[in-house]
Amino acid sequence: MNFEMLEGQGIRPSLIKEIENFRNRYPVEGAAAGRLAKPEMPFFGGEILEMAIVALLAGENILLSGSKATGKNVLADNLAYLFGRPVYNISFHVNTDSSSLIGTDTFRDNEVQLRQGPVYQCASYGGFGILDEINMAKNEAVSVLHATLDYRRVIDVPGYDKIELHPAARFIGTMNYGYAGTKELNEALVSRFLVINMPPLTEELLIRLMQTAYPEARLSALEQFAGLFLDLQLKAQNGEISTKSMDLRGLLAAIRLMKGGLSPQTAITMGITNKCFDIFEREMIEDIVMTRIPASWTWEQVF
Repeated sequence: MNFEMLEGQGIRPSLIKEIENFRNRYPVEGAAAGRLAKPEMPFFGGEILEMAIVALLAGENILLSGSKATGKNVLADNLAYLFGRPVYNISFHVNTDSSSLIGTDTFRDNEVQLRQGPVYQCASYGGFGILDEINMAKNEAVSVLHATLDYRRVIDVPGYDKIELHPAARFIGTMNYGYAGTKELNEALVSRFLVINMPPLTEELLIRLMQTAYPEARLSALEQFAGLFLDLQLKAQNGEISTKSMDLRGLLAAIRLMKGGLSPQTAITMGITNKCFDIFEREMIEDIVMTRIPASWTWEQVF
């Protein structure tokens, strides 16, 4: 494991040493080794990283809250990779119930057995469970989380033995504000987390992210893309447009299309503008794009 990314962001050497000790103390069992994954991009933000690392080393679960495109899932994936833990992604929606999390009965080898769900596996193998959009969880799923995240670190499965959480198991919740289907988290659930409010992306961080993904791209072009994203972010904060076009994944994908030979405006249209299906809003976004990305630009002016 290369810790240069942490050193470059000013993380204390003593913390890096503690992460190494954690990895050595809790090697990953073979059955879960396939869930070890290197994140697609690094997380930049030394202060946030340090807060999260200290909390996880202390045995706490963390909740990452904030608006869209603040890097919550990127941070969660990076933390799992740094700590060398298998990842269990659990996305909450209206159909997520207790059996989706813990497991369901299944008939195998002429007997009824429990087909383990992601929370069960995460607890057993000492994984990092990423609870995505946790504020969309319905009450039945929340009751499972109450037991899982409790300080006793024990899950009782009706009809089966209780599960004692592996000492390396941690849970990282993420939540966005204002999405359809979201709700306020109840006090009992929030009390089981330490909460980190994710700050909005800055121009410096945006450029750094894009340079990491596309080191051969011209700085002058990346500055315009970062400016476009921040323009959209400001418009969304002011309520002039929705957050649909404020899509960092879409922006990075658009740059990938430019590398493949598409014109910048066409690529941005596919990656950002067309994410809005309201005609009036789409026209507003097209105007914002035109102020940053001239129609005359070709992909050679980006790479």
